[in-house]
Amino acid sequence: MNSLTFVIRNACSSMKVNIDKHSGFCPGVVQAINTAEKYLKMDGQLYCLGEIVHNELEVERLEKLGMKTIGYDEFMGLKNARVLLRSHGEAPETYEVARQNNIELIDATCGIVINVQKKVRKASEKGRSDEGQVVIFGKPKHPEVISLNGQTGRSAIIIEKEEDLEQIDYQKPVRLFSQTTMQTEKFERIREIIAQRMKENKDMVEFESLNTICKQVSNRVPRLEDFARENDVLIFVSGKQSSNGKFLFEMCKSFNENSYFVSGKNELDPSWFERHMNIGITGATSTPEWLLEEIAQEIKGF
Repeated sequence: MNSLTFVIRNACSSMKVNIDKHSGFCPGVVQAINTAEKYLKMDGQLYCLGEIVHNELEVERLEKLGMKTIGYDEFMGLKNARVLLRSHGEAPETYEVARQNNIELIDATCGIVINVQKKVRKASEKGRSDEGQVVIFGKPKHPEVISLNGQTGRSAIIIEKEEDLEQIDYQKPVRLFSQTTMQTEKFERIREIIAQRMKENKDMVEFESLNTICKQVSNRVPRLEDFARENDVLIFVSGKQSSNGKFLFEMCKSFNENSYFVSGKNELDPSWFERHMNIGITGATSTPEWLLEEIAQEIKGF
């Protein structure tokens, strides 16, 4: 999105409102949203398996256009329907259920996630011959991790924190991957610990590590630091369920203590803003551009 700046003036003061040009939807989410809008425009209705994006207001906007978000229980009972698969990806069994129930799948899985799925599946197949273990660094309940684990027949070891590393058998080969939206620094720490423990073995076994974190996600932090420090007050806009949003907001807070988390314009507090200030507005990879602009307009009205 293009950077937007609003300058508000009165007789004795001015306030500049800046929207971070690097914020907003990542390409995978843009593709999913555009695909949903295309089919809604054609038919006026569309099922979506799980929330299309972790942003309540964007989901609400699409539902007003005719999209219906469903869970797996409802999906299992559908027949002769059309269902959108969001950018997080799905396990193979989802496609099999669709085949059996004559469900047309509109697959909006992010290309980066598809690539990781292929690598995880290949590693799982290799593990059948050498007893290798597929290890995924990520959040166990995150839909992307569930889809990746599905490529292994639910046999992957999911690591969210260092304590989880006890699940690994260091006498057998290890192939490490990451959820695409995790923190690079934490992934590297996990990799280092596994590598060290593998070295302690008398019998050397294979350890393969692939950093599958999305570059757009990992590059957000250094860019965000610059933007946070350039502004006196920072408004971070995100859905409350977005793990990416929670992480990036904590980063904002560490760079600029005058950072505030909001999900919508009704959560803004006029007392946060003073004259002679630069106000920065940014958001998660699941935050729509229209919402950032709406926040900017609301601040402009104070």
